[in-house]
This record gives sequence, C-alpha cells and structure tokens, in this order.
Amino acid sequence: MRISRSVEKNHKNNDVTVTILGSGTCVPSLDRSACSILIQADDKNLVFDLGPGTMCRLLEAGVNIFDVSHVFFSHFHPDHTGELVPFLFANKYPDIHRRNQMLTLCGGTGFLTFYNQLKTIYNQWIDVSGRLNILEFDNRCKDEHIFNGFTISTTPVKHSPESIAFKVTAPGGTTVVYSGDTDYSENLIALAQNADLFICECALPDQMKTDGHLTPSYAGKMASLANVKKLVLTHFYPECGPPECGPADIKKQCRKTYAGPLVLAEDLLTIQLD
Repeated sequence: MRISRSVEKNHKNNDVTVTILGSGTCVPSLDRSACSILIQADDKNLVFDLGPGTMCRLLEAGVNIFDVSHVFFSHFHPDHTGELVPFLFANKYPDIHRRNQMLTLCGGTGFLTFYNQLKTIYNQWIDVSGRLNILEFDNRCKDEHIFNGFTISTTPVKHSPESIAFKVTAPGGTTVVYSGDTDYSENLIALAQNADLFICECALPDQMKTDGHLTPSYAGKMASLANVKKLVLTHFYPECGPPECGPADIKKQCRKTYAGPLVLAEDLLTIQLD
C-alpha cells in the first residue's frame, strides 16, 4: 500500500488506485475542492460524487473526462452533484473528442427523477442520448450490482433520504468503501467490514458534532468496529484545520477510538492498493 501526491498511471490490472479529487465541502477553498473520489480498477475510471471542481482535479490527476466510465452519487446535495450538469455538457463536445464508451450514472432511489428534473431545465445541453445509462440502487436496504470488472455494494446511511454508501470490490478482491455523508451508522459498519480502505467523511471536530455528519472520534469508532485496514478521513469543513489554523487536532481526536493506519485526505492524494 503506497501513498503519493500523483497518480501512478501504469498500475497492474489487479491493483487499485484511489485518488482524492475533492476533500472539502460546499465552502470555497483553493486547497480543497468539493467532494469527489476517483477509483481506478481493472482499467476502469470510477468517480464517486461530482462536487464543483471535479473535472479540473481529474485533469490534474491525468484522467480525461471521456475516460470515466461510471459516476456514483452518494446523495443529491450540490457539493456532491454540482458538477454533474457541466460534466454532461462537456461530454457532448467537442466533436473531435466525443465520448466513445458508455457513461453510467448511479445513485440512490430517486436519482432518475433528479436527472430528469435537470433535463427539464437544460434540455438538449445535457442530453447524452445513446451513450448514457442510469442505474438506481435501493436506498431502503442493502443492494448490489455486478459490473464488468468490478462489483458495487451499497447500504443506506443517515444523511438524506436517498443517501447511500458504496463498497467497490475489484477483481483481485480488494475492497474500498466510501461513506458519502452520514451520521453514525451500523449499516456502514457492516458494509465496511475488513475493507482494505475506508474513506469516511469527517465534517467537523468532536466538539462541533452536528446531525447527519461524523466527527473524528465517531469515524474512528466505526473504522475500529469494522476492522478496516486503513482509514482515510475526508470532507473537511474549515473548522477541521490544519491544526495551525485552529484548535482542532483531527488525528488526535480520531486516535481516541482508532489505532490503525490513518490518513487525512488532501486533494490529489493517491493511495495504491496492491
């Protein structure tokens, strides 16, 4: 397992590369784009959430938008879906670089309605007809879909009615779990059992706990109960630091409940899972 600041493009077929595209929130920041994760497995480029700034971060990570085969949405809040419209519009043009492979968009129950509502506003500008699939995962119970080259398992979590967390299982058996936004969740603990990598939201310090979001000690507790091999905290509001900018010590707070390998996300941080 290796961590760096740049994507290793020549990873082996059985390797999984995870890149944090956006480690921030709705709060504008030059250092942290809004929520997005890139998982590269079996020559697939999978994106989880499309917060504002994602397309630029993809290019910085060495990935063209036309090379993205699947986008998965944890829920519909703007800091997770705000670049969906520009992404679809960009996938129509220019003609010399037109998308050749199918694009699959996935979300919890209600995602198709969400997409169709966007189409009533933007009409043909986001119509990628003939090159677009839409798939909904059940937001009431565990769900699973086997794609060509990887499997996605989901579970409902506590944030919005449509909110789901994702587990990616690669061909070699490597598992990566992405929480999306959530409060403390037994469902998520079950989904993350023995995961090789657990990417978990950590919106605010312990002393600022708010409904629908996690703090370092709660995220750490879930990671411990799930026996994950590595924990990555992400989705930081400015109150999370860095420590020199405020009183919060996110790592120290997480260490109250979690003793395993721990990483604080940064934009373009990459983790190679062998």
